[in-house]
Amino acid sequence: MEVVDLIYEAAFVPHLWPDVLQQLANLSDSVGSTVFLFEEAMPTRGVTLGNLDDLLGEFLATDSLRFSTSVMRMYGLKPHSFVEVDAYLSAEEIENDPIRIKLRDLGIGNHICTAIPMPSGELVMYVLQRSLANGGYRDGSVQKLNALRPHLARAGLIATKVGFERARSTVAAMQAMNLPAAVCSDGKVIATNPLFQTIPSTICIGSGDRLSSINPTTDVLLQNALMTGRTRDTSDVLSIPISSSERRERSVMHVLPLKRSARDLFSGGDVLVVLTTVKATAIVPSPDMLSGLFDLTPAEAALAISLVSGKTLKEGALESEIKDSTARSYLENIFRKTATNQQSQLVALLKSASIIR
Repeated sequence: MEVVDLIYEAAFVPHLWPDVLQQLANLSDSVGSTVFLFEEAMPTRGVTLGNLDDLLGEFLATDSLRFSTSVMRMYGLKPHSFVEVDAYLSAEEIENDPIRIKLRDLGIGNHICTAIPMPSGELVMYVLQRSLANGGYRDGSVQKLNALRPHLARAGLIATKVGFERARSTVAAMQAMNLPAAVCSDGKVIATNPLFQTIPSTICIGSGDRLSSINPTTDVLLQNALMTGRTRDTSDVLSIPISSSERRERSVMHVLPLKRSARDLFSGGDVLVVLTTVKATAIVPSPDMLSGLFDLTPAEAALAISLVSGKTLKEGALESEIKDSTARSYLENIFRKTATNQQSQLVALLKSASIIR
């Protein structure tokens, strides 16, 4: 899909972010489209379409806009799918919110938003708006955008590290990421950064410089992901859990296809492999974190949370208001995406998914 290629290209060639945002706007019949990067103790960053450039500059510089009701409500909610913002605001809040007043003056009305927490603590938020004349988002637009959310999550992971300025070389880009990373071409590792040399032995560079995992189940997912990254089909699982042991923390391996001009930046490589670590916790993970880490759909994440909370599959189906057969189908998808095959394994894995701050 053309838009998926563009999303991954923009992750490494940031001047293309407006093109991505325009594609998202086209898909959803929106007139506004913005990506924000929130990081503790750091200035908020963002990119938007040309028609909102002036307002974005004011937003980033003005506390009254950056901490307005709608922004803070979405920041606190961290919706794990694209949702209509107005559903979480009262009519009075919508009327009096400073950012909404500014947008209404520009002829802009209803919003949709999703927020994706990164494993290292940053938050990536995507916001789209329709014109006042076009009403709300009740025409399938949300579903189209949710289908792109896993790709937007991985692109956001890179954006939180390299920002919106293009790195001028492979070395500069790898250093900026500050995460274990390797560039592969046709399954062979052609470049790594120093952090990659320190990763657990469960992921190794073997004969012929090929990247592999010593865990057979994980290796199947990894090889499929590496193959997927080399083709135009980016529908397969591209975020893979790596099991923990006494000597290593649990982690997630993200495979990012290098598309078009991004390949030039990375010496002709076809995928970038990045590892993020997750810490063990007894706390039930949030759906947004599961969606961001493991490519779970909102429905799959909701069912997974029910299971982690101690409910049976039947109880989880009832809570999610779905048929038992649908819940079983979701569970099979969850097993496939998390490299597990039993509910006990799944619960142990998902309880380890917490943001590292």
